[in-house]
This record gives sequence, C-alpha cells and structure tokens, in this order.
Amino acid sequence: MKIVVQRTREASVTVDGEIVGKIPFGYMLLVGITHEDTAKEADFLADKIANLRIFEDENEKMNLSLMDVGGQILSVSQFTLYGDCRKGRRPSFSQAARPEQAEQLYNYFNEKLAEKGIHVETGKFGAMMDVSLVNDGPVTLIIESN
Repeated sequence: MKIVVQRTREASVTVDGEIVGKIPFGYMLLVGITHEDTAKEADFLADKIANLRIFEDENEKMNLSLMDVGGQILSVSQFTLYGDCRKGRRPSFSQAARPEQAEQLYNYFNEKLAEKGIHVETGKFGAMMDVSLVNDGPVTLIIESN
C-alpha cells in the first residue's frame, strides 16, 4: 500500500456535483493498493497514520497525533499512485490491484481507522471525484507498507 497523507484544515470530495465526504480538519489520505497488499499492510498503515505525530504542540514541534488533536480523515482511493511512468508517455497501471481486491482492502483499511475512534469520511470507490483541500503547513508525506 502507498498512502499520501496531507495535513489539512478542511477537505471534501464531490461526485456528480454532490459532496460525498467532508471533514473540518485532519488528514486527507490518497490510498493506493497493489496486488501483494493484504490486511497485514492495512493494519500496519492504519496504526501508523493514527499515531503519526505531525501536528504541532504548544512549542510548535510536531509532537501530536491525529488522535491527540481530535482530527478526522477523508480517505480517497487512488489507483494512480501505482502508475509507472518509466516507459513511454502514458502511465502503466499494471501494479495497481484489481478493483474488486482494492475496494475490499480499502474498506477494511478505513474500518481499522474508525475502530481507533477516528471519524472517517470517504470518496466513492471507482468514481470520478473532485477533491478539494486546504493543505495545512503544507505538510505532505508518502507512507508505504513495504
């Protein structure tokens, strides 16, 4: 799994003109899943993200986690994170998991975050989505399970 974590002041996702997910502050996650990914990778990344300390404390040091500050998550599936642009001019997505495998693991990952007490909003798997956010900092990290 490969996840882009963006600390955000607000974020939303719209499908066909309708807002399907929205958070006031926390993390905007772009979640990519490859063929080899299992629940083990999803468990690891859910724990890592929930406890990642990238919010500032009273001394302006990144010492606080999402759970410490009561933030929320907007999670959006993003198969293009596994786009390979090394050859030619059009990316190959052969490393992205098939939709039926990816959707199941994506839902599992979001459930694991919610089990930690985090409010999780999502986009619509497989849909064309308009994603909007105000990146806070900006703070953007790429986290991988391997």
